[in-house]
Amino acid sequence: MPTNVRQNGRVNGTQGAQKVVVIGGGPGGAEAALAGAQLGADVTLIERVGVGGSAVLTDVVPSKSLIATAESAAAIRDANALGVQFFVRGDAGRAHKPEVAVNLRAVNQRLLSLAAQQSADMKTELEAAGVTIVQGHGRLEGDRRVVVSTAPGGTDFDEFEPDTIIVSVGASPRMLPSAMPDGERILTWKQLYGLEQTPEHLIVVGSGVTGAEFASAYSHIGAKVTLVSSRDRVLPGEDADAATVIEQVFKRQGMNVMSKSRAESVRRTEDGVVVTLTDGSTVEGSHCLMAVGSVPNTEGIGLETAGVKVTESGHIEVNRVARTNRPNIYAVGDCSNVLPLASVASMQGRTAMYHSMGDAVNPISLRAVTSNIFTQPEIATVGWMQKDIEDGIASGDIHVVHLAQNPRAKMMG
Repeated sequence: MPTNVRQNGRVNGTQGAQKVVVIGGGPGGAEAALAGAQLGADVTLIERVGVGGSAVLTDVVPSKSLIATAESAAAIRDANALGVQFFVRGDAGRAHKPEVAVNLRAVNQRLLSLAAQQSADMKTELEAAGVTIVQGHGRLEGDRRVVVSTAPGGTDFDEFEPDTIIVSVGASPRMLPSAMPDGERILTWKQLYGLEQTPEHLIVVGSGVTGAEFASAYSHIGAKVTLVSSRDRVLPGEDADAATVIEQVFKRQGMNVMSKSRAESVRRTEDGVVVTLTDGSTVEGSHCLMAVGSVPNTEGIGLETAGVKVTESGHIEVNRVARTNRPNIYAVGDCSNVLPLASVASMQGRTAMYHSMGDAVNPISLRAVTSNIFTQPEIATVGWMQKDIEDGIASGDIHVVHLAQNPRAKMMG
């Protein structure tokens, strides 16, 4: 039994204040907690790994920091095209072009430090706003009670009975039984930051956004990269013309892009990995990154006890104000059945909190959401896709403006 039962959210809570418990402190949960506190609610945030969640600590912040390093390395290598030359002088005074080397240990130390600092900054902001932060694993027991334990299946130590519950537990990398990560050679994107040396040959399984971004980044920091894609092209969810450009750039950089190639298993060898494809062929490398999607962290948090509906994939069903089928329970971020973007999670968090407190809100319109894929070059999208118009889903005209005609693009090389 919990050692401290908090009626309606706080032991000595202010009478009349709406009591809110947020389970998970990722972008959506943190934004919801901040918005609620600013509006006068009594907000408690339960977070297991740290404020910001995996988005800040092991996903968005570190990955984009790594990509920034890769962009810097690429800029140095390509500087000669803009008239900038780098030389070192040998003993005889002869100029030699230096090699561009990336110290991956230093890079990873820096980006993990940045992630930790961002998490600390978010925690400070939330506490300054009056949010109570509890470190632990939160789960529902019915639709009006939240229990906190030391870990999944651990010892219960706290309990809340809030008016409103917002679930923001995020998602984790999808793992295949035939390619289980070991954290050393077979890796998820969360485990990449433990590497101390640039992989000699990185095999990336999966050509969605995560796979494409890491393949692009590691190619630029000096790794040989093979990208295994089960689809006709990389980035199958994007407009075909944009994805084709990215694939052409990858190949021009020396990346081995294997289209229509589905990985069946990955096994570790003495000094590397072997990826076996469904056609029986194999690919050998030093490391393998599994980027085959994600699964919501919705198991073991008591959704069934509250009667909350989930999809077959485990995502929580919500409407356009992030409300579940239970009127006092909301779900935001990657654990919900909405577009898995940090920006969308933040919008959901604000919308859910405002709606729960009786404010008039504009339901989220995903057609107005902008998104960006941090490959080199980048892909930015907003609104309807070209394929939507071609397939008759939306009406409109298609106009193409080539980047090569853009003055700014010419200036940047």
